[in-house]
Amino acid sequence: MNAPTNVQVTMADTRRLLNINNYFYRRGGAEAVFFDHTALFEEIGWNVVPFAMQHEKNLPSPWSDYFVSEIEYGREIGLKDKVAQAAKVIYSFEAQRNLKRLIDKARPDIAHAHNIYHHISPAIFSTLKDAGIPVVMTAHDLKLACPSYKMLRDGAICEDCKGGRIHNVVVNRCVKGSLPLSAVVFAETLLHRSLGLYRNKVDRIVVPSRFYCEKLIEWGWPAQKLVHIPNFVDVDHFSTDWTEGDYFVFAGRLAPEKGIATLIRACARAGQKLVIAGTGPEEAALKEIAHSTGADVTFAGYLSGENLFRLIGKSRGLVLPSEWYENAPISILEAYALGRPVVGAAIGGIPEMIREGETGLTATAGSVDGLAEALADLASRPAAERAAMGQAGRAWIADEFSRAAYRRKTLDLYQSLTGV
Repeated sequence: MNAPTNVQVTMADTRRLLNINNYFYRRGGAEAVFFDHTALFEEIGWNVVPFAMQHEKNLPSPWSDYFVSEIEYGREIGLKDKVAQAAKVIYSFEAQRNLKRLIDKARPDIAHAHNIYHHISPAIFSTLKDAGIPVVMTAHDLKLACPSYKMLRDGAICEDCKGGRIHNVVVNRCVKGSLPLSAVVFAETLLHRSLGLYRNKVDRIVVPSRFYCEKLIEWGWPAQKLVHIPNFVDVDHFSTDWTEGDYFVFAGRLAPEKGIATLIRACARAGQKLVIAGTGPEEAALKEIAHSTGADVTFAGYLSGENLFRLIGKSRGLVLPSEWYENAPISILEAYALGRPVVGAAIGGIPEMIREGETGLTATAGSVDGLAEALADLASRPAAERAAMGQAGRAWIADEFSRAAYRRKTLDLYQSLTGV
């Protein structure tokens, strides 16, 4: 360990980070970053206190008594409960009360929020600001610009709300095609913006992709408020000792914006085998597409940990055929760490994570022909060349997307806000 790091550890011995996220279990990419962030700062001597929502899948925590009560969508509840739930989505007084108690018990030096809307709500930012605690938030999606957070409508990119025209979320029924749900999100967005909960109460926004930085600036966010800090993985925790198989892999939620229907058709056209790891609302429809096109597709169901890593490690490559503005997918970093190349759609933050022809290939988002061509191209190369592409990706992320780089940049950000 070098001298500067020793100094940082000594300084951090008594420092406390309040790390905030809706869920306190590994549910998706935001939760992966949240938990890895927590572990990284605990390793250098910080006292990390979580604040989250109560949930049956949560990991144990000595701070769980301070967590807010559960809001879980999709469950059958009565009208009275629906109204109460909608009110909490818009502004959670419970979250403010619980957070105030937590601050009184364990005052943090700085607070870092991840995904908090719809469950905890940005009402907490007023509580933190009133307490004089610097606040950082990571933009894991585009909620700071788009009320429905995806900039996606009817399977196509939508930026109708740009310039403050957020009424379009109701006009277009952007939230699950539902007028009531879209109206709640409109009311939520209108209130949060009028109170300046994000713009005035949050000191800095951490943005994992350059694309999201540019998009938020385009939508009116001041550049000086944004800090680009890429996500990270620890390559030393991933094996590259694999024997390559004869298939490509998609890993993720089976949702329309992920472009899996395009991928299945592309695999059928290119004559490539595909293994899909994941579950979601589109599963039945995707199985029907696989059957009707004659594509060689295996639906492996939900996989995680070593089972997922083994599947990716033995593949010809990971495919991300997304058709929405992806941010900075952790799955790309994990594929590289496993020594595998990546085929990705040229949309959102994906292209900046692929060095064309060196660590993988890109294709036009939503193009069956373009994706089929990229898959056939990568499959036609010698296995040694695919392995070399994966190793080039691993070397790249070990430098620019490393734990050390994330820690250094985040510590610099915290220091700039706390002066310590």
